[in-house]
Amino acid sequence: MRSVACVLSSALLAAILAGCANGPTKLAGSAPPTLAFAAEEPRADEQLAPQAAMLRPDQLPIPVGGLAGRTIRVERVSDIRLGPREIVLTFDDGPMPGKTEKILRALDDYGVKATFLMVGQMANAYPAIARKVAERGHTVGTHTQNHSNLASLGSASAMAQILAGQNSVAAALKPAGLRPAPFFRFPYLAETAALRASLAARNVVVIDADIDSKDYFKSGSEPLRARALSRITARSSGIVLFHDIHARTVAMLPGLLADLKARGYKVVHLVPGRGGGGLLLAGAPAEPPA
Repeated sequence: MRSVACVLSSALLAAILAGCANGPTKLAGSAPPTLAFAAEEPRADEQLAPQAAMLRPDQLPIPVGGLAGRTIRVERVSDIRLGPREIVLTFDDGPMPGKTEKILRALDDYGVKATFLMVGQMANAYPAIARKVAERGHTVGTHTQNHSNLASLGSASAMAQILAGQNSVAAALKPAGLRPAPFFRFPYLAETAALRASLAARNVVVIDADIDSKDYFKSGSEPLRARALSRITARSSGIVLFHDIHARTVAMLPGLLADLKARGYKVVHLVPGRGGGGLLLAGAPAEPPA
């Protein structure tokens, strides 16, 4: 059996785990692998940036705790309608050993559910962690096979990347009797109108990002926490972009969740619509925003 080191070489980490808003940091030949997405610190005057596993009928989560909000069934982008102080937590690029599990623990502590957009190569490498995310009641979508910039590819190559990612995540979840939701996010948020239309024709919902935490910047966990909270409160509601491959994101998440709870925010859980992926989902119907 090939070792994890062979599966995820330093070149693969640099190529696959590039950040959703920035290109990968170029590594020196002798440098150790890095998971950072950008070397620069965010500017003080930087402006704010402008949607899993499919659950079995008995697995639809029931929100608990003061931070947990409602559940929205999503069949198209327009179904995601958030009210004031409602946010959706999303995590890209995993699963990652030692980090994804800690993020799950923090989410469990506050009784909230998130959406994880997984890279196919990562799901291939760490299928047990992918299943753990799904079995905890979180939604698992996809994020291509190798985290390629689809806007730079031809349509056939781009769709091949998307489908390969879906198949890899599906294979990781299959032993648990689960399937990925028809949710997808473009790597680097780099989309084209043609690709978006092709995904819509396949009943795949593109999960956009309203609030970019920029956790790929090489900053400490506390600056990240302050930046994320500032961006969330400035906008009031929206889909928040994080990555479950960074230690700084892991470290700051419990504090950020405490901040959001203290300010009266609710974390909304996105799940596939009743017809999504051919699985019937049981549970309370989605509610309109207040």
